[in-house]
Amino acid sequence: MQEFVYLNPGFSLLVGLGVLFLIFLVFVGIRDAYVQRRHAIQHNFPIVGHLRYMMERIGPELRQYWVANDKEERPFNRSERSWVYASAKGQPNTFGFGTSEEVYSAGYPIIKHATFPFPDTKAPALGEDPSDLPCLKVIGETHGRTKAFRPRSMVNVSAMSFGSLGARAVTAINAGCHGAHAMQNTGEGGVSPHHTKPGGDLIWQLGTGYFGARNDDGTLSIDKLVAQVEKTPQIRAIELKLSQGAKPGKGGMLPGKKVTPEIAAIRGIPVGKNCYSPNAHTAFGSVDELIDLIEVIAERTGLPVGIKSAVGQLPFWEELAQRMRERNQGPDYIQIDGGEGGTGAAPLTFADHVALPFKIGFARVYPFFQKEGIASGIVWVGSGKLGFPDRAVVAIGMGCDMIAIAREAMMAVGCIQAKQCHTGYCPAGVATHSKWMQRGLDVDDKSQRLTRYLKTFRKELISLAHAAGHVHPGQFTGDEVEFSTGVNQFTSLADVLGYHRDPAPPPVIADGMMVGKG
Repeated sequence: MQEFVYLNPGFSLLVGLGVLFLIFLVFVGIRDAYVQRRHAIQHNFPIVGHLRYMMERIGPELRQYWVANDKEERPFNRSERSWVYASAKGQPNTFGFGTSEEVYSAGYPIIKHATFPFPDTKAPALGEDPSDLPCLKVIGETHGRTKAFRPRSMVNVSAMSFGSLGARAVTAINAGCHGAHAMQNTGEGGVSPHHTKPGGDLIWQLGTGYFGARNDDGTLSIDKLVAQVEKTPQIRAIELKLSQGAKPGKGGMLPGKKVTPEIAAIRGIPVGKNCYSPNAHTAFGSVDELIDLIEVIAERTGLPVGIKSAVGQLPFWEELAQRMRERNQGPDYIQIDGGEGGTGAAPLTFADHVALPFKIGFARVYPFFQKEGIASGIVWVGSGKLGFPDRAVVAIGMGCDMIAIAREAMMAVGCIQAKQCHTGYCPAGVATHSKWMQRGLDVDDKSQRLTRYLKTFRKELISLAHAAGHVHPGQFTGDEVEFSTGVNQFTSLADVLGYHRDPAPPPVIADGMMVGKG
């Protein structure tokens, strides 16, 4: 035996490791049964009780890859993620053997094609690139803003702050938007160097924390706001966030794990501590005060100013529409965010049960502005899981002029829907500040993926518009979409809503191209 051990030292090592492992198990068993008192399962089933917690920990991953079918997962199922990934990678995003959807299920949308589609061969160029899809309206034109402009893309990236996302993800998204002539919303965390270095156009969002434009006491500083705009030419518009779909009525929260020295400097907050935004604005507290602030910002900067909000109680919206008509002032665009919108961190009840979903909320707000005769002078933006052509067409038919997407953009730059955004340990390096995790996110590659996704999205919107007989998808109406509303029964979107959207202005074509204020 001694000779065998001498000739096989690896065997001795294995035996030694086995003994150490047995000793370790004995200590774990003693600890489970006689020392710890917090976990009944571990106490009653020493050692093996740990398997329960291990399986619980990896359960979401097991279900995502092995258990759930292509249509089951939330918030985005496998088929939806596959379409985004394929579009972003430039791979075929087509599916075979027909639809797998339950087309007779309640709420299922159908886009009605025209018997004589608009010929692709006669379609004018909507921009320099075949995928260019400018908005049919000019933001700020109604109120005569000095720097009114026509967005070059009717599909843009919605608010995600540097803080919620890591530096590389923010840079990749801005570079991707730049490549697709789209705009990136900064989110409420302020304008960072990662937003500006690639050169993509920005919408600067101001939430209740006024990060990047705040006094020492946390109130809004117009002078600091103007200074930031003057040194950042990429900022094309200012957005006041009243609320967001994922946690309306509750201020934003950035976990302390994500508050790095860089973020603390940008926001003016302590390093490593949870960053809470107030749940209410201090710069205004009524409709008229909101309009006053919008006009001050627009006058001082020359930029269009919009608002973003989820929809809850309706008196605010009715009063806003009335006062905008009476004063001929107010927001240049309104973004309605659905309650199904996502976020990096939110209390479960706020995420699941506060704020109306997009289609319900938008349908309740838009008619107030139609009643006052001002809906057509406002640029309407929809957000809340609208990053797919069919959903975008429905939103346009309801009255939207532009679409804002967020989580779909995250998936385009690598997000795998691990749902770890709130922990700071995003395995894809998107919603984390871990230097190790972020090393896996190649900015050049991921920015190109976002560019391809946005271009593919717009190309499909253009194809759907031509199929319905339109030159531009902004011309869709509620009569060209139907919903399943019962057994063997479909009803037009306009009838479901109880209104027809105001007609979008027709594209102005000259020398075979769409023209307008850029």
